Amino acid sequence: MSKDVMVTLTVDGLEISVPRGTKLLKACLDNGIYIPNLCYLDDMNHPPASCRLCLVEIEGRPGPLPSCSQDVEDGMVVHAETDEVRLLQKTAFRLLVSTNDGKCRWCMANKHCAMQRIAKFLHMPLRTKKLRHISKNMPEVIEEHPCIVYEPNKCVLCGRCVYVCSKQNYDFALDFANRGFNTTISFFGSQEEGVGDYCRNCRACVDICPVGALNFKDERDAFLQNLQAKISA
Repeated sequence: MSKDVMVTLTVDGLEISVPRGTKLLKACLDNGIYIPNLCYLDDMNHPPASCRLCLVEIEGRPGPLPSCSQDVEDGMVVHAETDEVRLLQKTAFRLLVSTNDGKCRWCMANKHCAMQRIAKFLHMPLRTKKLRHISKNMPEVIEEHPCIVYEPNKCVLCGRCVYVCSKQNYDFALDFANRGFNTTISFFGSQEEGVGDYCRNCRACVDICPVGALNFKDERDAFLQNLQAKISA
């Protein structure tokens, strides 16, 4: 059946109509219903559902489900604000902030960071007292790339940068490296000729990062210099 066929569903009592085949998370966001999310992008055919923040309850289905991976259906009834959903979202958020460096003032994403928005929405602090802070024992800054700096202690491993970089279909690319707690983003082929110029013109990974973990070196240096000057003034 054509994707242009409209289906009607109800989310927290609000009736909305969207094209068949739309992901539930997108349907909600496009209709002014905010659901916390980090790893989702609109053009993903198979969203990873890795952040576990966009959970909702759908009548007739067992347990809370990630809304980013659910296609809308006609007559679907969704509950995005139940106590169980909020509890699970807050737990997932606590796990994320337990490894985050929390240095918002010194971050280029300050005041337009997805983590800050989610914290405000869930009424949660960016430093949790219920879980001890866990250091990743990684360098504060990794500068293996010719023009991009990576700050692993800010990174939430949402995978957005990996996804947008893979769409470019070039030999040099971003990808996940290592496993488990030691997982990072790595630049494969970053020393090849022309990588710096290509990445400078592309900007996709830097612009898509929701937490400011990827930045151009010169832009970050200028930001930090200006901030230090303001503090010292």
